[in-house]
Amino acid sequence: MDSLEQINSRTRQAYNLLAQKYHDLFHNEMHEKEYDRKFVNSFISRFKKDAVILDAGCGPSGHIGRYVFDKGIEVIGMDISEKCVEMARQFNPDMQFETGDIGNLEFEDGLFDGVISYYSIIDTPKNYIHNIFNEFRRVLKPNGYLLVTVKAGTTEGYIFHPLGDKVEIYMALFTEEDISNYYTEAGFVIEFIEKRNPYDFEISNERIFAIGKKV
Repeated sequence: MDSLEQINSRTRQAYNLLAQKYHDLFHNEMHEKEYDRKFVNSFISRFKKDAVILDAGCGPSGHIGRYVFDKGIEVIGMDISEKCVEMARQFNPDMQFETGDIGNLEFEDGLFDGVISYYSIIDTPKNYIHNIFNEFRRVLKPNGYLLVTVKAGTTEGYIFHPLGDKVEIYMALFTEEDISNYYTEAGFVIEFIEKRNPYDFEISNERIFAIGKKV
């Protein structure tokens, strides 16, 4: 298997190429997915107005972070793709975005009240996911919260990206047990974990939604 550095490089290149397609398809998804809105609202309800949240893997639209930001909470978006960050800044000029790697966060310890990982861990091999959860925990304040969403399944490996253009990307699918283990082994207490069926207009995998608290 390729090294993590090689996999991350291919992920960066893929999303640099697919950023516009991704934005066209997903920038409005929070208006289209009632379940996701309720889930993110539940996450938001855990914070005071002076909270700061990291949107780790914000994509070209920054739309999940934008949804939270519009509720009055400060959000910093971050993505491995330079093109995604460039576009997110363009579409959200009043928000802050940085280029970075979720497995090696360039933020100080205990900076954030919350971290959002909306499908951002799915491009990393499963044997490296523990490192990512440890990084999320490191940058969270005591009693901070971590939101994670993934696609459900058991496989991992390179696939042609669903958005097309014959772009190969690493894709990992997870079980609820996988996600529960990542949380608990990184020092979180799980407050919510649930699976939902895909909407008719989504790729056919079930989705897993989870929230955990740093202890």
